[in-house]
Formats: sequence, C-alpha cells, structure tokens
Amino acid sequence: MFKNLTVYRLGPLDALTLDQVETGLATARFAPCAPTQAQSAGWVEPRGVAHAPLVESIAGQWLMAYRVERRMVPASVVKRRVEEFAAKIEHDTGRKPGRRETKELKEQALHELLPMAFTKLAEVRVWLDPVNALLLIGTAGATQSGDVVTALVKALPGLVVGDLQTTMSPAAAMTDWLATGEPPAVFSVDRECELKSPDEMKSVVRYTRHALDTDEVRQHLALGKVPTQLSMTWGGRVSFMLTDTLRLKKLAFLDGVFEGRPEKADEAFDTDAAIATGEIGRLLPDLIDALGGEPAAAGAPAGETALA
Repeated sequence: MFKNLTVYRLGPLDALTLDQVETGLATARFAPCAPTQAQSAGWVEPRGVAHAPLVESIAGQWLMAYRVERRMVPASVVKRRVEEFAAKIEHDTGRKPGRRETKELKEQALHELLPMAFTKLAEVRVWLDPVNALLLIGTAGATQSGDVVTALVKALPGLVVGDLQTTMSPAAAMTDWLATGEPPAVFSVDRECELKSPDEMKSVVRYTRHALDTDEVRQHLALGKVPTQLSMTWGGRVSFMLTDTLRLKKLAFLDGVFEGRPEKADEAFDTDAAIATGEIGRLLPDLIDALGGEPAAAGAPAGETALA
C-alpha cells in the first residue's frame, strides 16, 4: 500500500469530519484528460471501486487517493514538427521564424500532437491520521508530495499542513549511528547508505549490500561526508530507507506481517490498510523519538500551508 512516505504535521483537527473531507474531495474529483489537455489531476476512490467513497475510514485512519494523468508527447517529436513548420515558413516567405514565432510554433505543434499522445497514469496514496494529527503522502518526491498537499488544502479550506520537525536532523542522527555503531532502540542499521560531501565537489559514496560498521565508512564520516540515505529496519517488521529530508523510501513489510491476508479484494484492502497504518503508526513515534522528538512549539506547524 505504501512504498514511500513523506510525513507532515497537521494543525488542530477538532472541527474536521469524515463527511467534510468527502464533500471537499468531491469538488476536485479526477476527470480524464481532454484531447488537447496536457494533464489532469484529482481525487479517486482509494478502494479502486467506482462510486465508492473518496475517503475510507479504516481502524480510525482516513485513506484517500490522488490521481494524475499526463499526455506523453516526446520532446523530439515536438521538435521535428516545429522544424517542419519552420521549413514551410522559410519556403513560402524566404525568411526563418524568429524566437517568438518559434515559441508559438512549438505551442501549435504541441496542441496538434496532444490528441494523438498516449496517456500515463500515476496514483498517490494519501493517509490522514486524525488522532495523531499527521498527514502521510505515499511518495518521497518533494514536488509530487507538494502538489498533493496543495490539492488537499484547496479541497479542505482551513486545513493547516506543515513540515514535520525534529530536534535532531536526520543527517546528524545518521552520522552518529554510523560513527558509533549504535542505532537507536528498536532499530537496526542495514546494508545500504549514501554519503555526500557538503563542499563544492559534491562527491558521493554509495554502499549497497555492504557492511556499514567498518573503518572505511567511519573514515568517510571523519572527512566530512554526511549521510543522505540510510537503510534501517524497525522491530524486525518494517524496513525502509531514511533520507536526510525525513522521508521514508523503499518501505517493505517483512515476513509474517501480512500473514493470513484474505484473498477477496475488498477484504484485502481493509486488512492491508489496517496492518500498514498500524505498523507505520507505531514506527513513526519511535523514529521521531530517535531524532530527539519534536521541538516544543505553540500554534500552527512550522512551514504551514493553509487556505482560509
């Protein structure tokens, strides 16, 4: 259900109800791209069943899905069509198109080619935890997660979304865990990491399927390289890659976590959602604690996004 996660802190949710979320998402329901439309985005049924709710409440957790459809027109095809337009203009008038006219020709070519283009669908799982005031977006991409947050805030006026802040930065914590060989309680360090130099050289060292409790790794840290990614396992149940931006990548539930999963699709959705949110819901507080907890702050989350 979730392979990557970006986690946000929400403002107070006292007045927000499931019905309000359903109504808000319905105002921005997904519709397929029109023939000359480059992109379309909106909310779809997370269960994957037509006319089902746009927000599902399972074990007290609210699940949504955001779909994006793009028409894929290769840049080389657009370029070739622009060159054909330009060649005809030069043949008919004896002059080459200028910069502004070439830009207009590019727009004309794209408009002409869009109806013939294949479309590509992408869907992002969205999980709102109303108990712990967390918003979790099923992607580790900053642009994609930001687009989903913007769409959600637009659909739910007054929703306040901010970056999840921790006392210790992930980079500093990962440096300590690798240098000392002592990961935080309940966690283990696995066999993959990325170290990057903060200077202008931006040199990078990557380890894959490699022991990390070595003098070589500690030497890189001593020379100033900073961990930007580190693979870890929580409680022997969930493995993931922690990034320096506090995103979780390559989430994987280990053997036994989904044991006894029902075969019927509808039942499987509920079971998968309950197990995934339950496991991650216990992992996150341990991870936040390992990073020193959240700084005490009053009011709305830092870096807030909101619509009045």
